[in-house]
Amino acid sequence: MSGSRKSGSGDTLVDVVVVGAGFAGLSAAERLVSTGRSVVVLEGRDRVGGRSLSGEVAGVKVDLGATWVARRHTAIRDLASRVGCTTTDQFAQGRNVLWMAGRRRTYSGTIPKVSPATLVDMARMQTAVNKLVATIDVNAPWETPGAGRLDAISFGEWLDRKNALPNTRALMTIVSKVQWGCTPGDVSLLHVLRYIRAAGGLNHMLDVEGGANQDRFVETTQEIAKRVAERLGERVRLETPVRRITQDDEGVTVHTDSGRLRAGYAIVTAAPAHRAAIAFDPALPEQAEGLTRTWRMGVLSKAFVAYEKPFWRADGCSGEAVTDTGTVFITFDVSPGPGGPGVLMAFCDPRVFDGFDPETRRDLVVQQLVDLYGPQARIPIDYLDHCWGSEPFAPGGPHPAAGPHTTVSYGKALTEPHGRVHWAGTETAGEWAGTMNGAVLTGQRTAERVLTLLSQDVQEGASR
Repeated sequence: MSGSRKSGSGDTLVDVVVVGAGFAGLSAAERLVSTGRSVVVLEGRDRVGGRSLSGEVAGVKVDLGATWVARRHTAIRDLASRVGCTTTDQFAQGRNVLWMAGRRRTYSGTIPKVSPATLVDMARMQTAVNKLVATIDVNAPWETPGAGRLDAISFGEWLDRKNALPNTRALMTIVSKVQWGCTPGDVSLLHVLRYIRAAGGLNHMLDVEGGANQDRFVETTQEIAKRVAERLGERVRLETPVRRITQDDEGVTVHTDSGRLRAGYAIVTAAPAHRAAIAFDPALPEQAEGLTRTWRMGVLSKAFVAYEKPFWRADGCSGEAVTDTGTVFITFDVSPGPGGPGVLMAFCDPRVFDGFDPETRRDLVVQQLVDLYGPQARIPIDYLDHCWGSEPFAPGGPHPAAGPHTTVSYGKALTEPHGRVHWAGTETAGEWAGTMNGAVLTGQRTAERVLTLLSQDVQEGASR
């Protein structure tokens, strides 16, 4: 099929239906369309971008979701460049702030210098983590030597067994909240190690300069998705959640509230937990069903507080801070420039944030910023926040918080096709899993696999 059309029964006919208009889905559709294939992208939300979402505070565009790219994230950078989006360095000049055990201090570098004992302990933990990360099969972590043992305990249990000091544990908890949207006790050690390996190592995952947090997109990450979707045009259908996918030997039928689409194949890019919102006929195999039940999404919230100028820079601070108590647990400076406005991005713990009304949430964040940066933080000119766990469609983020035993038991179903249904999405990536770069790569790779199958179908049909 070279273009979508209606069948005699009223079904829309296309080569491929793509479910989800995040970076994986849009990248898959872009690749398929470039070869002349007919595609429809179905998105349940009223927008494209998935876990990328733009907002505006004090006239500055900000990322409510996915934000940073590394120099090595070439796939998302290439995509952004093709649609005219540009990067800017994440500001990291000056000293960082640490609030721990009720005390404020400043430090330089990635790891807070809490005390000599903690520094030694953190180095010990990093060495132990790096040793385990080196053993991980990033494409099939369930096949890693000793995978069952690594998957049987949580990251928190491992820290306990290693006798991590309280301050080390507090810092690792902050890492866990940012990366997996949960505490160390809620996520499998194997899952943590896989994501660290996929991210290029612990240092690369955490670093700003030369690391995963090196750059931001001036136009925001969602703007990239919007521009790709504009090129795809009417092929992208918003507010069209997929309810059911049936299949037979000839193709798939995708059922939505507004009609049915018939295609040779479907590419589903939803996160593992969100695959459960779709009924499949034939039903998913037991392992794939288990994946949707157990790979729950983590939860993370963000707040942005704007000031006339980035006053913390005059005090020699970078705007990066970590804290072991309260609503906010990490901040970054996302100001457009030294002249203002000054904008601080704050990562917030949803357990002590999401349940409050907007005014209370604002007060909680501002008070912590006063603790971190002084009385000038008390009078912002604008405020904005977003609670990913409260989203009405496909809630949660940034990544799955896969608990103990779930990777070995169900991880293989991440990528194993279900007949004519193929999977994409950042969770299905090997290298760069959990990043926008990984999402783009999986969309492109899955599209290539489906293109090969479509060609085989034509050849088999001609030989009959």
